[in-house]
Parts: sequence; C-alpha cells; structure tokens
Amino acid sequence: MNKPIQRVGLFACALVVALLANVTYIQVFEADTLRTDSRNNRVLLDEYARQRGAITAGGDVIASSVPTNGRLRFLRSYPADTASAFAPVTGYFSFQYRSSGMELAEDAVLNGNDDRLFGQRFMDMFAGRDPRGGNVVTTIRADLQQAAYDALRTGRCDGVCRGAVVAIEPGTGKILALASSPSYDPNKLASHDQQVREQAWGAWTNPRNTADPMLNRPLDQLYPPGSTFKVITTAAALRDGLDPNIRLTAARSIALPDSTATLTNYGDQPCPGAVGGTVTLAQAFQHSCNTAFVDLVVNKMKLPDATLAETARRFGLDEATPATPLPVRAKSTFGAPTDRAALGQSAIGQYNVRVSALQNAIIAATVANGGVRMQPYLVDKLQAPDLRTLSTTSPTTVNEPISAAQAATLTSLMIDSERQSGGPVTIASKTGTAEHSAGPATDEVPYAWYIAFGPSTNAKIAVAVVVENGQLGTDTTGATVAAPIGREVINAALRGGSGR
Repeated sequence: MNKPIQRVGLFACALVVALLANVTYIQVFEADTLRTDSRNNRVLLDEYARQRGAITAGGDVIASSVPTNGRLRFLRSYPADTASAFAPVTGYFSFQYRSSGMELAEDAVLNGNDDRLFGQRFMDMFAGRDPRGGNVVTTIRADLQQAAYDALRTGRCDGVCRGAVVAIEPGTGKILALASSPSYDPNKLASHDQQVREQAWGAWTNPRNTADPMLNRPLDQLYPPGSTFKVITTAAALRDGLDPNIRLTAARSIALPDSTATLTNYGDQPCPGAVGGTVTLAQAFQHSCNTAFVDLVVNKMKLPDATLAETARRFGLDEATPATPLPVRAKSTFGAPTDRAALGQSAIGQYNVRVSALQNAIIAATVANGGVRMQPYLVDKLQAPDLRTLSTTSPTTVNEPISAAQAATLTSLMIDSERQSGGPVTIASKTGTAEHSAGPATDEVPYAWYIAFGPSTNAKIAVAVVVENGQLGTDTTGATVAAPIGREVINAALRGGSGR
C-alpha cells in the first residue's frame, strides 16, 4: 500500500475513533445534563406521557396528575381550595417553567426514574402497563398547614400579611407546617394553556411586586430576630455559669460600651419590678428588658464574645442547614460583632444577627426537647406506585446545645414570658420586635416575632412566626401581631391530636 492511501486510511480511522469518543461522551457523561436541560422537549413530553406520583400530607393528596385528551397526556393538579396554602411545600410542576419545591427535590421518585423503581418499571413493561411515578408522603399535617396559612391571611397586617410560620415536632424534627404569605396558585403554572402560565409567572415574578408571592419565606428569607434571640443569650448566660436570679440594671437606657450610642427599653421605660434600680435575669426575660441584657453580656458574663457566638452556633446559626429535602437558602448568622457595642446590640437580636423562620422554630423546638436539637425534615417516606415503602426517614439528633437542666430553666422563663404577653401557662414563648433598616427610620414598621412550644411540658409542637407588615405601624410588636398567629397553630395542634 502506498503512503498516501495509508495516510488517508489512518485519518479515516482517527475520525471514526473521534466520532465514537464523542458519542460515548454525549451518551454517558453528558446524558444527565442533556436529559434535564430545560430546552429538551423530548424529555418533557416523555414525562407528561406517564402518570406522575402523588404528594400527600397526613393522608390528604396535595399534588396529583390527572389524565387529559391533549398532546400532554397528564395535567399536574393541586386541590383548588388548598393549593396556595401548600405551595411552599409542593412547589410547582410546569411544562414551561420546570419545577420547584418538593416537585423538584423528589423529582426522580415522582417521575418514576429513581433507581429504586427499576423493578416496578420492568414489571410495568412486562405487564403492558403504562409507567407510573412513586409517591412522596410528607411530614406536614394538613390541618396545621391550613391553620397556619389562614392565621397569616387574617392576621393584624397592613393589607395581606407578609410573613411565615414554621411548626416542628420537637422530639423528632418533623416539620408539621411550613406556611408563607402571600402565596401563589401552582395550578396556573401547571396549566397546559401557555397564556395562563405566562400571565401568572409575569405577575408573580415582576420586580415591582413587593408581595413577592413565590418567595418561600420560611426557608429563603433572613430577618433580624429581635428579642426572640434573648433565648440564646440567656442560654449562653446559663452555660457561662450565671443564675437566673443575678441582678441586672433596670434603667430605661444604657450606654453601649466603647461608643457614644445608647440603647433603650421598649417604650423608653425602666424595667418593671425593679428593686434598688435592678431586676433579676428572670424578670428581664419576662419583660424583655433590653438594657438588662446589655448589662448581662458586657458586664456579667466572663467570656461573652466566645460564649454567645458558640451558643448561637450550637443552636444552628452560622452553619449550613441540610436540605429538608427542600434547600434552605437562608443561612442564619450571629453576625460577628466587631466590638463590645455591637456585642450589646447582638445580645438583643439586632446589629448583624439574622435568622430564618425555620431556624427560630429549631431554637424553640430544642428548648422544648430538653436541650436536644433534632434535624428538621419534610419527607416521612417515599413509596412505589403500588404503595410499597421505598424508604422512611428516621429522626436524627444533631447535638445538645444546652443541658436538660438549662432547658428546664429556659422553659420556666418562657412560661413567664408567655403569661406576660397575655397567653396561657400551657404555652412557653418569647416574643420579639425587630428593627430592620440600615439607619434611623422613625416610621419603620418593625418585624413581629413569636417563638413558642406547647404544652409547656412534654411539648408536642414548637412554632416560629414572623410578620413583616403589622397593622399597628411603628407600634407593632410580637405580642400584638405574631403571638395570636402562633397560638392559633399551637391550639389547632393540641385540639387535633395526631391530625390528618
């Protein structure tokens, strides 16, 4: 064979090898990327050709697929009367906008592609049945989710409440409610009518829409916690060896150390119940006296910086919260105070301290659980289409931020705090009223907080409530706006037993 023909032959072989390598790369290494590409209509049409599994909450179906006569064989459907209430959990499944929430987090099970469903797919093919997806059984209690959403919708707000409610079972970490307001109707994004989908998406994602209904506030929004952070500050004091009977200033204002700024109590009043110008830590907690807590941290604690930051971290701040399996995008933080003045402000949940509603619910649940922090989770179990269990979530202990004795002391203080804010002794709580502007703002509506658990002994539920737009304007407080919402959810839980 002459050399020119040999070169051509070698070049042709090289092209064949390159082609095989390219095909192998695309079909093996790029398969998942191409399959999940939003522009891949073949995959979307394939998904709509099979019946997607159901999402349930305590026996109630909150997402299902119904057959149609159109090109897309199945329509994703959410019960019309509860779709908006459950949207933070279910998310949406849309031909045009893909998916979010549980629809995205457990997509492989719901669409039937999960490896654990291989046997089911094989049997369906062998029997000539249409392929089906598996089911997701959530930890959500439908009655509590609806109660939380309704309480937000009817709360004392300037217009529709903007806020969140999270409820957790303290002993297990099960998330019993995850409500966000305002919310949206995922049926419109699931619609097979393109105009309906685009109109809804355009309205809900418009930057000028300050309501931001598609924001999952419990998981994705950070807030200054205000006086609810005093639970952590008090826990730090107890870990530092201090006693609830320690005497602290009752003055209406206190100079922040190493600065010219001062900090005052709510209403610019002295702390009630003072004797000789001082109150106990227990009294300061009950009446939420800011000056006493500044005095506690900057003057009484031995190592305030380290102890306060470490206690916050032990409760979950400044660490990534694992997916529930919904991703938790809001990373709560103590804020790294730069000096003693900032430390004093941080002690009352201001300065750079930021938490999510989920994080504040975890704090309440940890105290309720005797100082043991549980990993929060949203999926109770995953099922095959024939209802066979694929996996079950087991409760997981994260750590013990405080001892059982310290948790009992905090519970007693929170019972007194609940009584002070007008609630029953069967609930333990702490309210918070948080300023949130970058600078002075005399007309600012503070964020209203309430964290609580009930019953106060052997607690069955812990809640966190945050409201952004209280109806009382600058006079908005956690006790007047957030607490009634939280009590409604706790009472619904205690009335309903295990619930459906």
